[in-house]
Amino acid sequence: MELIFLGTGAGTPSKERNVSSLVLNLLSECNSFWMFDCGEGTQHQILYSSIRIGRLEKIFITHLHGDHIFGLPGLLSSRSMAGSQDPLALYGPPGIKTFIETALNLSGSYLTYPLEIIEIQPGKVVEDQQFCVTALPLVHGIESFGYRIEEADKPGTLDASRLLAEGVSAGPIFQRLKAGEQVQLDDGRVINGPDYLGPAQKGRVLAIFGDTSPSENALVLAKDVDVMVHETTLEASMAGQANSRGHSTTQQTAELAKAAGAKRLIISHFSARYGAEECLRLLAECQEIFPKTEMASDLAVFSL
Repeated sequence: MELIFLGTGAGTPSKERNVSSLVLNLLSECNSFWMFDCGEGTQHQILYSSIRIGRLEKIFITHLHGDHIFGLPGLLSSRSMAGSQDPLALYGPPGIKTFIETALNLSGSYLTYPLEIIEIQPGKVVEDQQFCVTALPLVHGIESFGYRIEEADKPGTLDASRLLAEGVSAGPIFQRLKAGEQVQLDDGRVINGPDYLGPAQKGRVLAIFGDTSPSENALVLAKDVDVMVHETTLEASMAGQANSRGHSTTQQTAELAKAAGAKRLIISHFSARYGAEECLRLLAECQEIFPKTEMASDLAVFSL
């Protein structure tokens, strides 16, 4: 599992940063990629990454400001031109369906694959055997959501050496025991799978935020996460300006990570006023409060 940042700038692109988009690499987990936001130029950034557009399975939009959605029509069309026929699900606030359908219709575009557009409400938006994704509203100029992604716990390691010592032959039986089944052997013995499994491996938990000023829901989304991805649009001394525009500062973001008990914080969505050297100062402001803070940059990859 990896996070691949395609755009880490706020509002407008700069020479160093494109506007917002990041991808969760789930090839090892479910042979797919999940995207969060799709600002203008996102498909150009993909060309410089390991992302395969045909394996893009889900897109989650945090809010409908242009720097988070203007790349969508082009990306959806390019996926079609590449010949993909695999379904794609698009999740976003109310209005996302009108935006996509209008852009595609007016441009005479068509898709070669099924596109499902889900206009989300607070609560669970995805739930299957592997993942649960919850969306909660934040505080911004327009409706903005944060997403909490929870991976299901994995069964513990099968004690193969103990089974072999007890005369159980390796093969399909091991797979059934690993799945927690009860198996009757040829000699009549009944083997209970859970008795031979180690402790379950806890699934990973992520929180990916849209644009927001400090919010009560933020603590719920970020509680005890392994990784929290959050905007730091402005420096600590500019809290008034940041909050009035529905954004957070370095200090506010770091304090949230600390209060929520997050294990790691990755900061992104930097104002174009900050160049590369100045962004290091923003990182330092976060690390004073929450030492395990890392700074995203375009095309950076973080292993989870």
